[in-house]
Amino acid sequence: MSAHDGSAPRMTAVVYHLCWRELVRFFRQRNRVIGSIGTPLVMWIIFGLGLDRSFSAGTSSDAATSGFLHYYFPGSLVLILMFTAIFTSISIIEDRREGFLQSVLVSPVSRSSMVLGKVLGGAIIALIQALLFLSVTLFLDVSWSPVRFLALVVLLFAAALMMTSLGFVFAWRMESTQGFHAIMNLVLMPMWLMSGSFFPVPALANSDVAQTAVHWCMRMNPLTYVVALVRKLLYAQPLGEDYWTAATSTNTIVVVVGLILCFATAVWISRTRISGDMR
Repeated sequence: MSAHDGSAPRMTAVVYHLCWRELVRFFRQRNRVIGSIGTPLVMWIIFGLGLDRSFSAGTSSDAATSGFLHYYFPGSLVLILMFTAIFTSISIIEDRREGFLQSVLVSPVSRSSMVLGKVLGGAIIALIQALLFLSVTLFLDVSWSPVRFLALVVLLFAAALMMTSLGFVFAWRMESTQGFHAIMNLVLMPMWLMSGSFFPVPALANSDVAQTAVHWCMRMNPLTYVVALVRKLLYAQPLGEDYWTAATSTNTIVVVVGLILCFATAVWISRTRISGDMR
């Protein structure tokens, strides 16, 4: 029997145990569970009800897309994924502090399996919470079909993998949770705000310099395409001519490429030396 015969089962076992550890660890900390799903819910209710009557997205008169309460809902789903990615990535810093990460690094397991286990655990947690929040659609007059619902689940899982991988990248070299939160607020919050969650991407026609800059910043943001796909699957209603929207195929390609790049970066950075690395 060659030395490589047991590599696949060993990698599967590593991924499974790290993933399961993330799930158990997260759901034992009720404050993180409440914070990751409660904050987007409160923001959706406050902003949705407060701005609902004064908001016009330039869409058709369909009630499912004309009010801010409905327009903001896809962004709230993505916000849940983002918060969960932040909270689960904190475990990397805690694992280093407790010595668990060092024991994983010196063990005969590949870095890719270690990253996959951590990221997969965080993505599953994010997906579970997003699906719980999705029950709000019972009050939003969203007509579901099995195909659309399955497509939305796949999309949310891909987005969760992408954001958790990005959180891994930033958490890998962080030595404190305070510094990690500061960086996440500096990077991920602007990404979310400029993703079409709060306001649509302005069209280039008749745009001034400021609107043109906002347009291109939003188009270069991968979360813009995630939010656009979520909105498409929920409402299937196009925005007005005053706003830019990408084709469904373009949105899908950007999400897939973003996921691959973020995960590849996480694997690459996991092979770099960190403080306390015992290799």
